[in-house]
Amino acid sequence: MAIDKVKAYFKEFGIEDKIQEFEVSSATVALAAQALNCEECRIAKTLSFHVDDKVVLIVAAGDTKIDNPKYKAQFSCKAKMLAFEEAENLIGHAVGGVCPFAVNEGVRIYLDESLKRFETVFPACGSSNSAIELTLDELEKYSNSLGWIDVCKLPV
Repeated sequence: MAIDKVKAYFKEFGIEDKIQEFEVSSATVALAAQALNCEECRIAKTLSFHVDDKVVLIVAAGDTKIDNPKYKAQFSCKAKMLAFEEAENLIGHAVGGVCPFAVNEGVRIYLDESLKRFETVFPACGSSNSAIELTLDELEKYSNSLGWIDVCKLPV
């Protein structure tokens, strides 16, 4: 299971005990916020896209949407999300548990500026009933991201 890969990954850093597993689903932003008893905006959702022949993950605040003009300016192509059935094979995690940790080799990870409003955020950990609370510095470190980008729009 993907959560076992994430646990093993975090064990290298001695933080596997920070992973929270729930009796209920956390597969969507709304469900994760309920399980964690926090605001939806603090859920760090991981969105998956095709960019040329690469897979790109963008970790963004739970209350945002992709801003197509910003995305096109960043990646020089239209936003094309991975199909549901592609995620597990291409990323290493199934939809509902996609996260920026312990992913397949070659997957490129970026963090969206929308997260910078918060001291800590809650990304998933490879399953549809898990999360971990991380500071932005920790998220940047453990996700092995290629950096911060601005491709989302905040709610009005």
